[in-house]
Amino acid sequence: MKKLFIKFAKLLGYEIIDQNNFISPTLGKDLNEDLSIINDKSIVLPLGEVKITKKINSILIIFRTNTDVEIWDQNKKRLFERPKIEYSLRALNSLMKSIIFSKTKYQNIKFKTLVVDDKSKNENLDKIKKLIDKSNLDIDIISLDHEKYKNIIKQQKNEQTFSNLASLLKSFELGKDNGEDLIFFVEDDYLHFEPMMEEMIASYQRIASQINKDIFMCPADYPYLYMNNEKTNILIGNKRHWRTINRSLCTFMTTKSLLEKYWNNFYNNCLDRHEPFEKYLNEIYTKELCISPLKSLSLHITNVNSSYGLSPFIDYKKLWDENKL
Repeated sequence: MKKLFIKFAKLLGYEIIDQNNFISPTLGKDLNEDLSIINDKSIVLPLGEVKITKKINSILIIFRTNTDVEIWDQNKKRLFERPKIEYSLRALNSLMKSIIFSKTKYQNIKFKTLVVDDKSKNENLDKIKKLIDKSNLDIDIISLDHEKYKNIIKQQKNEQTFSNLASLLKSFELGKDNGEDLIFFVEDDYLHFEPMMEEMIASYQRIASQINKDIFMCPADYPYLYMNNEKTNILIGNKRHWRTINRSLCTFMTTKSLLEKYWNNFYNNCLDRHEPFEKYLNEIYTKELCISPLKSLSLHITNVNSSYGLSPFIDYKKLWDENKL
């Protein structure tokens, strides 16, 4: 009778929890395992099941890099005070490790990565190519064409600012032209924990399906979020809490539909140096939900005193060393 009841429950789409034996007979798993099924249902104890309506078949990752500029718009040193190429390589390495980790769990999701390179020296570009070749991932390198944007972006005080705006606009254009479902814009000074992509994907599906709306997601828990008494809402993701935010930097995930819906904001943000830099992106968050994780899935490696940098309660040295090449 018990076996028949389990089969009947599965046919009806229900899951059974056996709290005495700490198992789910219908899922065939212990309750401390991952109970969710990608593109089908998200299960978090004791909150139950969320049917997935926001399905994901592909993710486009756009990684933009400048291997020469130490910290854009600042005369400060980053944590560990290494040459910029070292941060770019470790950032790319951590991103690839996270993609590989996710691919083993989500085998039916297509991962495509584009690297937008801003005039790296040949020796640095060779190091990036060598790292990519070892990964066996679907990754292409695109060289940024500055001339294309000379008559689009307003004249800037220095070449660094122009380059940053041009590479950002190029990334947004690539997302608009090549993206399918999720698009992840990533800068080259972030180190990522291995489960980062898995948690971003699964939490996107759970939260977006609950509210029946596409959303924006940041992988980093920035210090500036704690410097004012700002109100926030706490949401349950796949394996951690997320909080609502009204500001982001330029590393975030969203959908192609939101990129197209707010294309004017994305485009206008790149035409000039604004204050804050992400002015037109932040305007979107007055209308759409943007969230960041508690605790952080990624580490923005800037100066140790930067309010836009190191996330709290992270073992910075351990994450840095884990991505040494």
